[in-house]
This record gives sequence, structure tokens and C-alpha cells, in this order.
Amino acid sequence: MSLRIGTSGWSYPSGKGTWNGLFYPATRSVRDGTKGFDELRFYSEHFDTVEVNSTFYGQPRADVARSWAERTPPGFEFSVKLYQKFTHPKMFKEAALKSVHRQGLEGLPSKTEDSLLDLLAEVTQSDLDDFRAGIEPLASAGKLGALLAQFPPSFKNDERSRDYLARLLRAFADYPVAVELRHRSWSDAVAETLSMLNAFRAAWTQIDEPKFRFSIRQNFLPNVTSFYYMRLHGRNAAQWWRHDKSEDRYNYLYSGAELREFADIAGAAQTLVKKSYLYTNNHFSAKSVVNAVMLKAQLGEPIEGEYPDALVEEYPELAATPGLQREARPTLLAGPLRGTRPTSEARPTTAGALRRPRSISRSRGE
Repeated sequence: MSLRIGTSGWSYPSGKGTWNGLFYPATRSVRDGTKGFDELRFYSEHFDTVEVNSTFYGQPRADVARSWAERTPPGFEFSVKLYQKFTHPKMFKEAALKSVHRQGLEGLPSKTEDSLLDLLAEVTQSDLDDFRAGIEPLASAGKLGALLAQFPPSFKNDERSRDYLARLLRAFADYPVAVELRHRSWSDAVAETLSMLNAFRAAWTQIDEPKFRFSIRQNFLPNVTSFYYMRLHGRNAAQWWRHDKSEDRYNYLYSGAELREFADIAGAAQTLVKKSYLYTNNHFSAKSVVNAVMLKAQLGEPIEGEYPDALVEEYPELAATPGLQREARPTLLAGPLRGTRPTSEARPTTAGALRRPRSISRSRGE
């Protein structure tokens, strides 16, 4: 049974929540000796898996995927998020509309424009083939983990949604697929949802995030024996729905006590499934890196690679991690402190999660 722990995305070069100056050097220059710094190579010295988010914003490209495979060590795995056209048609249409306007076609009649967007948003065989072709180099190299089908909270359990989800799972039946559902209607019909996912050997993605009225309820148990998939998004409820920048919602650092529940769950899941993936998505200012390391320590996993002094000084939680090696860097690479860091203090709870039932054995440019 294998357990893989990593972060969602590995490249955050801009914004207040950049990883530069913390996990990565603050600069890329000849003068500072960092001109050829490779973020992915450095990341893969510390973790054995990563969740690719850039494929959500555009179809994966075979040449890029081949580069990823070549720059990572044997055994490293990439879990890949499905293109937004497959899971977020509204978001896809909004992006397409912006593209149409940039090309000077905003003079089209509104009904014509809407019809064009609806047509563009239809998933075609070509779309599916393009995605498969884009990830093929990872599959051929033995470095493809799971595919993540992340649906928005608006994706409710109704006949149309069930039919579409079944078609999508059928289209990607050759791959392990993890499905992230967020609306409570799916857990209210838990037997029906499990029946569909189990039929396609798809993992029901277990998530931790701020709860809303119709949030899905989960017990965090695996539903298939082939693999388990968990994502920790953080608990920054104050900025989850209302924020200046999308990165703000991920500005949250889990405490050791908060992580213990998920470490215990992941440890238990290991005895039930062949492979487990656990990804931290609270990426603001490399908080996901810190929490991934803390989870590895709690689960007795080896802490590999050297961690920059700047990161350890920013997050004292790392200093007490057994086996963590520090990598000193010049002061000029340390960068400024990153301001507010919401943590477990004065946080909302994630009340409402089901307990274990006895019957159920963009700026992420990688």
C-alpha cells in the first residue's frame, strides 16, 4: 500500500502569495546564481507527487508533459486536473466570451453569441482525444497518477448531471479518476452516488474546505479499493467567497492538531486501498508545502530534500519537524514576510461532516 503526499500546483511566481523567497529563490538571475533554477526539479526533491492545476485552464500539451516527466525522478507521479470544459461549462463560456471580444467579434447579436458559446462548450470527441494525447507522455513514463474531475458547487445531483458524469467517467475509463463533488444533493443520495462511482471504479474525492449551507457531507472513507484521493483546501471562510484576489481564499495554515484528523484518516485508508493521494491546496505563501511536510511527519513518512531557512523562519512549525534538513540561503533571497496568515485561531468549524457509518467499508502556471 503506497501513500503519496504533495501539493496542488508547484509554480506560484506572482502575487502576494508567491512561493518565491520562501520555498524557491526570490530571484532568477546570474548575479544571484539562480538563473537556471528549475522549480519542478526542486519540488520533486521534496515530494513524490503533485497535482497539476494548469490543465484546468487549458488542454495539456504533450511536449510540456514530456518535459515534466524528464525533469522528475523515477517513481514521481502527476495527478492531473481535467480541463475546465469538461467540468465547468459556465467558466469555459466566460473565458471563450472574453476571447471572442478580444478578437473584435463583440458586435454579434446576443442570441447568436449565446448560441455560439453553447456550441463551443459542448464536449466533443476531439476534446477528449486532445486531453488524452496531452497526458500520454506521463502515462508512457509511468508517471501518471489520477485524473481529477473537480465540479463546482452548482453541479447538483439531478438526472442531467448524473447522465453527464457517467458519460465523462466512461470516456476516461482507462484512467483512475477521482471525482470532486461539492453540493449536498450528492451526499443526500449517498447510495446512488456511490453506486455510480463504484461502477466506474472512480474515487469519491474527500475534501476539507469552508462549509456553506448546501455543502456536501462526507465521512472521509474510501469508496473503492484501487485508490483514495483527499484534498485539503484550507478553512479561510472569511475570504472563501469574497476576496480581492482568488489566491486569498487559500491563505490558511492548518495547525498540527487540525492535520492530525486527516493523518489518522489517511493512515487508516492505507490499510483499505492500494494507493492513496493526499494533496494540500492552501497554496498561499507556500502554506501547502508546510502542511504537506507536517502531514508526512505525522504519518511517519520520510522528510526528503533540504528546506530553505526563509521558509522555516516564516513557519516555525517546520523547525520541530523530525528529520527536516535546512538549506541556508543568502539573506537577499529570503524575501519579505508575507503579511497575514490565517490559521486555526478564531476559525469556523467544518461542522456537518458525516461520521464513519458502519455500512461503508489561476496563477498556477506549472
